[in-house]
Amino acid sequence: MRGEAVQWWQTIVLGVVEGLTEFLPVSSTGHLTITENLMHLKTDDLGVTAYTAIIQVGAIVAAIIYFWRDIVRIVVAFVTGLASAAGREQPAWRLSVAVVLGSIPIAVVGLAAKSVIESTLRSLWWVTAGLLLWSLVMVFAERVARQARKERDVTGKDGIVIGLVQCVALIPGVSRSGATISAGLLRGLDRVTATRMSFFLGIPALTAAGILEAFSARDDVASTVGWGPTALGAVVSFVVAYASIAWLLRYVSRHSIVVFAGYRVALGLLLAAGLVTGALSAT
Repeated sequence: MRGEAVQWWQTIVLGVVEGLTEFLPVSSTGHLTITENLMHLKTDDLGVTAYTAIIQVGAIVAAIIYFWRDIVRIVVAFVTGLASAAGREQPAWRLSVAVVLGSIPIAVVGLAAKSVIESTLRSLWWVTAGLLLWSLVMVFAERVARQARKERDVTGKDGIVIGLVQCVALIPGVSRSGATISAGLLRGLDRVTATRMSFFLGIPALTAAGILEAFSARDDVASTVGWGPTALGAVVSFVVAYASIAWLLRYVSRHSIVVFAGYRVALGLLLAAGLVTGALSAT
């Protein structure tokens, strides 16, 4: 689709898909890739890849607004802990350290593997594999989860482990939230704490990715997608994501994430069938 702008109705649909799926453990990148494929957009085009990352910023802004008080608390705790030994005794300091340490791995791996992520991994075969295989991890995490530790118990080690697992979500279909929530559960955190950690780690990672793409691929976005549709997609994703965040936090307080695994498996099998029969093209 090089040289052709995304239609306005298409960017509205993609914004809704992004907002709905960014924080649910179903893979927003996977769903965007599927939707773009169905719209006959070239999913491995640099402009389309950048567009996908940039409209995520709308969802991240929604998360920043929703968790603003928590963000301020974490930042203040981190600064206070750096300045005094007493500050380092507080649970909020340990949480802030976990977020900082947990944000480093995906920044390193994401930059190192950027070319592969933007080309090879944009295939629907990778989306299919990510959906199916990580669903097994999600079910396993729920089955063995002790959920004995709350937010006040989060440590720097938790941040490092969850941050390392977050890197697996660079594979479309795995789901960043699915990876981080599963890792949190396997670390013994309760489901709500694991989900909140997923948000806290997602804010710096996705913001950085969106800003990087906006600058590094600005010419590709302008020539293939257009900045008008891109801005609209971000706005739509913001509105939908805000409602999605509130719903997810209420849901995980009472239910497991296994239902999402069931949906992922069904979608993965449907994709596999479409690819095998030729009804869908990989890119």
